[in-house]
Amino acid sequence: MFYYIENYHTNPYFNLALEQAVFDRLDRQHSYCMLWQNDNAVIIGKHQITEAEINRHLVDSRGICVVRRLSGGGAVYHDLGNINFTFITDAGTGNDISFAAFCKPVQQALLSFGVSAVISGRNDMTVNQCKISGNAQYSRENRVMHHGTLLYDTDLTMLSQALTGGAKVESPGIASVRSRVTNIRPYMHTDMPSDMFRSALRDFLFAALDMREYTLSADDMAAAETLRDRVYSQWDWNYGASPPYNVRKSRRIEGCGTVEVLLNVGKSGIIENAAFHGDFFGTDDPADLAALLAGHRLEREELAKMVPGTVSRYFHNMEAAELLELLLD
Repeated sequence: MFYYIENYHTNPYFNLALEQAVFDRLDRQHSYCMLWQNDNAVIIGKHQITEAEINRHLVDSRGICVVRRLSGGGAVYHDLGNINFTFITDAGTGNDISFAAFCKPVQQALLSFGVSAVISGRNDMTVNQCKISGNAQYSRENRVMHHGTLLYDTDLTMLSQALTGGAKVESPGIASVRSRVTNIRPYMHTDMPSDMFRSALRDFLFAALDMREYTLSADDMAAAETLRDRVYSQWDWNYGASPPYNVRKSRRIEGCGTVEVLLNVGKSGIIENAAFHGDFFGTDDPADLAALLAGHRLEREELAKMVPGTVSRYFHNMEAAELLELLLD
């Protein structure tokens, strides 16, 4: 039996937790489908380096959530103009099911709305060679979770800015491949807002897949909330689970000069080594400051406790807040 699960939550931490709860807990004799939307968020692939994918200053200043998902692939931007779809089913005797098998019913829905959607490559859907949907999969014990985005009426300017990593990162981690993107809404035969598009897509999939409604239990919801609190809202998962990497950041500060920092970041987002270079002046050796940073997470609250208020001893005319911006933005 194919079941549809209604989910109108928009908290990114909860929604990714709910996907996992459905994957982990619900009866494997059945398949499940969800449509869902997130408030502004960047969703990072499981094997990616978060710092390399995001515009850290923009993400922090705009309150954009950053969440790592279970599946691989590249980073994507979510807002309420983006509709996400999730399919969870058994993979039979293998651990992988063709991406196209899951994209096909969504593509058929788009075609029925007048959108000339094409399944492109391994995991995209496009219109006029512009990406409208990115897809990813997570497999375990012959069970597959396939999820994809649908850029219906997304703020494409914010998407472009949020996914522009500012730091120079070197690592074996997987970087996203940027593609030309477009929204679906201009291609619709009948214009409609995002909530109506979601309802129309739901109705099409209900009929095409012969689905029935499924109501999650209180225990299922509680399991999702526990995952949200213990995993998906935690820095250790969203940033600290990145593969080890090296990062180089540089900033010119008025009255101080150019300060460049080199960081070796290891497992769990821990700074293993740091070094400062530049044309600055100071009375104390910045190597002493670098030694203070080693062994601590590359995370704002923790570093704020370690950075001394007298930063100007190392970098003349620099404030502690400016050093934190250099390390974190």
